[in-house]
Amino acid sequence: MTQDNVKSAVEALLFTCDKPLTIEQIKKTLDLDTLQVNSAIKALRSECEQLNRGIRVYEVAGGFQMIAAPDFTPFIKKLYKGSALDKLSRPALETLAIIAYKQPVTRLEIESLRKVNIDGMVASLLEKNLIRIAGRKKAPGRPKVYGTTRQFLEHFGLKTLDELPRIKDFPQALSEETIEPAADNSGREGNGAKKNEP
Repeated sequence: MTQDNVKSAVEALLFTCDKPLTIEQIKKTLDLDTLQVNSAIKALRSECEQLNRGIRVYEVAGGFQMIAAPDFTPFIKKLYKGSALDKLSRPALETLAIIAYKQPVTRLEIESLRKVNIDGMVASLLEKNLIRIAGRKKAPGRPKVYGTTRQFLEHFGLKTLDELPRIKDFPQALSEETIEPAADNSGREGNGAKKNEP
């Protein structure tokens, strides 16, 4: 394959796959070496940015994925506004944040921070594959400890957990972004979520 054909083949794989593809997966599928794959991805990323295309190639959760360019997020939100998407509630997000920052963490440790029972939240997050049982704590009763999954990284567009915002930066982030709660059919206020949130 020529260099252009390699780039096009990588683009086709990334476009058709709904999960991030690793370098190894691309190499095996296209029968290429690491240098060829890295070169194709670099060229594809550069081309998408230079031509201001509606998609970008991002490194996510140890692989690469085609995602809509951030500049066009308002239009995508408008397109999917009001659709019956499976969104994360504020309590679920709060529980998930505690697990992400404190992992490995027990249910009791989470409840001591949230001050409410989180059995339902944990069950929901496990079902969505955003968290996993990471083992058991060496303590009386050997309670389960929870951690995040690769699906969590994919969901929030992170390469690794090191990319989580630092807690000390939260006040600044909140002052820069206003979150408007959406009203549900009952008239109560709910919480908005990204298009691709489970």
